[in-house]
Amino acid sequence: MPDLLLELFSEEIPARMQAKAADDLRRLVTDKLVAEGLVYEGAKAFATPRRLTLTVHGIPARQPDLKDERKGPKVGAPDAAVQGFLKATGLASLAEATIQKDPKKGDFYVALIEKPGKPAIDVLAEILPVIVRTFPWPKSMRWGERSAKPGALQWVRPLHSIVATFGIDTEEPDVVIFEISGIKAGQMTRGHRFMAPDEISVRRFEDYEAKLYAAKVVLDPARRKDIILADAKTLAQAQNYELVEDQGLLDEVSGLVEWPVALMGSFDEAFLSIPGEVIRATIRANQKCFVVSDPSTGKLANKFILTANIEASDGGAAITAGNERVIRARLSDAKFFYDTDLKTKLEDRLPKFDQIVFHEKLGTQAERIARIERLAAEIAPLVDADVEKAKRAAKLCKADLLTEVVGEFPELQGLMGKYYALAQGEDASVAAACEEHYKPQGPADRVPTDPVSIAVALADKLDTLVGFWAIDEKPTGSKDPYALRRAALGVIRLIVESNLRLSIFDVLALRVLQRSLTDVERWYFTSVSSRSTIDVVKNVKALELSRFVEGDGNLLSFFADRLKVQLRDQGARHDLVDAVFALEGQDDILMIVRRVEALAAFLATDDGKNLLAGTKRAANILRIEEKKDGRPFDGAPDASLYAQDEEKALAAAIDRARAEATEAVAREDFAAAMSAMAGLRPAVDAFFEHVTVNADDKAVRENRLKLLGEIRAATRAVADFSKIQD
Repeated sequence: MPDLLLELFSEEIPARMQAKAADDLRRLVTDKLVAEGLVYEGAKAFATPRRLTLTVHGIPARQPDLKDERKGPKVGAPDAAVQGFLKATGLASLAEATIQKDPKKGDFYVALIEKPGKPAIDVLAEILPVIVRTFPWPKSMRWGERSAKPGALQWVRPLHSIVATFGIDTEEPDVVIFEISGIKAGQMTRGHRFMAPDEISVRRFEDYEAKLYAAKVVLDPARRKDIILADAKTLAQAQNYELVEDQGLLDEVSGLVEWPVALMGSFDEAFLSIPGEVIRATIRANQKCFVVSDPSTGKLANKFILTANIEASDGGAAITAGNERVIRARLSDAKFFYDTDLKTKLEDRLPKFDQIVFHEKLGTQAERIARIERLAAEIAPLVDADVEKAKRAAKLCKADLLTEVVGEFPELQGLMGKYYALAQGEDASVAAACEEHYKPQGPADRVPTDPVSIAVALADKLDTLVGFWAIDEKPTGSKDPYALRRAALGVIRLIVESNLRLSIFDVLALRVLQRSLTDVERWYFTSVSSRSTIDVVKNVKALELSRFVEGDGNLLSFFADRLKVQLRDQGARHDLVDAVFALEGQDDILMIVRRVEALAAFLATDDGKNLLAGTKRAANILRIEEKKDGRPFDGAPDASLYAQDEEKALAAAIDRARAEATEAVAREDFAAAMSAMAGLRPAVDAFFEHVTVNADDKAVRENRLKLLGEIRAATRAVADFSKIQD
C-alpha cells in the first residue's frame, strides 16, 4: 500500500516547540485519515530546527465505498414530504427508491445511497491544507506581501516549502497537489542552511532521509542526541575528564542543530573558586554548553563542551573562541554576584522579608518563616533532631532567596543557602538543612537523612499544606498552583524513608496551633504550659482541628490519597491502603505502609484469598439481613445457642485469632497478625459449608448473624476487609 511523505520546511522552529509540534502533526494527520476511512499501518514524525516531517505508511489507495439506507416518508405521504426526501437523498424520482413494508406502521420509502470512495491522494489534498492552516502553534506569525490579505497563513516562522508525496515503494510517487498562500506542495527541499543550501529532489521517506543526511542534516532527534552525547564524552575522555551529563540540556541542544559538531573550550581557572553549581548554571543558561569534571577530584574542570551546527573550515576555532568570550563575561558576573553575597550574612537579610508578601491571606514571608521556626522546634524532638539547630536552620533556610546569585539563577535556591551558611560559620547540619528543606521535590529526588533537615523539611511542607487548606485553596482536578500534592508526597516520603514514627494527626495539630488565637485561647495555652502542645491542641475545640481531619475533602484524607498514589507507583494496591486507613486512629504513615505490605503478602497466599472470600460472604449476608431487619447485629453471641460443632469451632477460632492478632499488632508484627488471621480460614470454611445462617428459630438466626459480625470485628484487628476488592 502507498506511503505518505510530508515535510513542512520553515525558517526556524524553536527547540522548545519541536517535540510537541512533531507529535501534533502525526496526530492531526492520522486522526483525519482514520476519520476518512483510510486506516494506516504506521506513522512517525520528526523535527529539526528547520523542518517538521511525517511519514505514514500502509495507507489504502482509496477510500472504501459507502452504502447507506435512508428512511423516507410513508407511501401516500403529502407531496412536500416526498419532494424533501428526493432532494435530501439525490434521487430523481420515487422510482429509484424501494418500498419497505411494515405491518404495524405502514409501508414507507427507503433510499439506498451508494457513495464511491475517493482516491486517497485526493483526500490528502483536501485535509493537508486544512491541517497546515490550523496547526496549533503556541505562537505564530504572518510575513511577506500576503500577510495583509484576509486568511493569510500563520506559522511559527516563515514557511518556505512543502514536500508532499504519495505512492508505493516500487513506483515513482505522485505529488499531493495543493497550495497554501502561494506555496505549492512538491518534491523539493533543502539541506543544511550553510553546508548544503541547494534544493534537493526527494521521492519517498527512505530516499528523503538518506539525501538529507548527505546534505548534512540528521533528521531524527534521537540520533542527534546520541551523536552529541557520544562526541562530548569522547572529547572529555581524550583529556582525562568526564562529561557532566544533563538530559534537559541535551534535549534542548539537539533541537538547535541539524548537524551536531562537538567542540571543547576553556575558561580561566580563577573562576573555579565559585561553587561548581553556579558555574554550571551560568554556562548552561547563557551558552547551552556542557561542563566537565576531573575524575581525580570530583570537581569541575575549567573546560566546557559546546555543540556547533557546522563543520567549520578552521576546525571550530573561531566558534570556540566566541563562546569562550561570552562565558568569560558571564562567569565574571557570576563571581561578582557570589562575592557580593558573601559580604552580607544570611541573618542580616531577614528584615527584608517583612515587606515581601507570601500570600495575601497567609501573611508575609517573615511571618511564614516564624511559623516554620516554631513548628520545626516542635517536630525536632520527634525526629531526634537538635531543637536549637532546627530553629536556627528554619530561621535561615529562606534567606538565600534575597541573594544576587539566586536572583539570577532561581534553580539554585537552597543550595546557595548551604554555601553561604557554611561560609559564615554555621553548623554543618544547619547549612545542610538550608539546602535540603526543599527536598524531596519529586519521586526521583533524594530524601534528606540529617535529622535537622528532616525537621525543617517537614515544618516547611506542613506549613504550606495547613495554610492553604485553611484558606480553602485546595487542589482541584489537574490544577495545583501551590504544589500541595508534591508537598504531601514529600511529607510521606520523609516519614517512610526515614522510618519515622509520626502521627499525621499530631503533626497537623502542631501546625494548626500556629493559627491566630483568641485572648481566651491564648490564656488557656499559657496556663497549661506544663502539658504538651499536642495534648492541648487535641483538647481545645476552639482550634477547629476537625476542619483538617474530619469531613469531606479533609487534609487527613488528602494524605491518604497521596499515600495511595505513592504506594500504587511502587506496585501496591490502592484498595489495601483503603482497608488499612479505614481502621480508627490509623494516621501513622510508616505503620500504614508496613500493614499494607503485610496485607498484600497475606492476600497473595491461598489462606489469604480464601479468608477474604469468607469474610466477604459474611459481610454480604450481614448487609442484607441488617437492611431487612433495620438494625445491626452487634454484640457477643450467646454460646448456649450454638447448635452445631462448626459454630463452636468458629467462635473459638475467632477468640483465638483476635487475641493473637491484637497482640501482634501491639508489638507491630503485622506478618504475625496476618498469620493469626489465617487461622480463621478452616473454621470459616466449615461454618459456611455446614451451617444455615438464616435458621427458622429467630434466636438461633440472630445468634449466627452475631457470629458473622464477630468475623467482621476480628478481621478489623488488621484491616477492614470490606474495603478490599476481590
